[in-house]
Amino acid sequence: MKFTFTKTRLAGLIVVKPEVGSDARGTFSENYKMSEFKKAGIKDVFVQENRSVSRKGVLRGLHFQLAPHAQAKLVRCGRGRIYDVAVDLRPRSRTYAKSFGLELSEANGLMFYIPAGFAHGFYALTDKAEVMYKCSKEYAPAYDSGVRWNDPKLAINWPLAGKPKISEKDGKLPFLS
Repeated sequence: MKFTFTKTRLAGLIVVKPEVGSDARGTFSENYKMSEFKKAGIKDVFVQENRSVSRKGVLRGLHFQLAPHAQAKLVRCGRGRIYDVAVDLRPRSRTYAKSFGLELSEANGLMFYIPAGFAHGFYALTDKAEVMYKCSKEYAPAYDSGVRWNDPKLAINWPLAGKPKISEKDGKLPFLS
C-alpha cells in the first residue's frame, strides 16, 4: 500500500495520507511502514506509542520533551475528530514560534508527522476522540515541558466551541516569552 507525504509551510512537518483498501468486508490500511517513511525523509525510529481518549472540548498541550529526550511524533485520530497543532520551537528556525494546525479524523485518515523541536497539542472536536501517536523517544518525566495553549505570541487559531477543558498541569504551563 502507498502513502502520500505532503510537506507543510513549516520545515519538517509532514501530513501523511495512507492508502486505504476497501471491499465488502470493510477497509484496510498500513499506518506505518519504515521503508516508505525513510524514502519520504522521515528517518525516526519510533519506540513508544500512546493513546488518549478525550471528551469534546478537551484541549491537551502544548507539550514537548527537552533534549536529549526530544521526541518526534506520528499522530493520528482513530475515532472522532481533533484539531491538531504543532509549534516550531527550534531557536534557529526561520519559522520559530509559528504554528500549523489541521483536522485529523477517523474519516479523513490523515496522520501528522511532527519532528523533534516542536510542541504538540490538540483540541477534541467530538466526544470520544481517540488519538494515537508514536514517539521516537520514550517518555522521560524529568524532561517533560510545554508552553501555554493560548500564548498570545503564538496566536493559534483554535476552533474552540466555548471555553476548553484543560488539565491543571496544562493551565500552569509557561508562556513562550
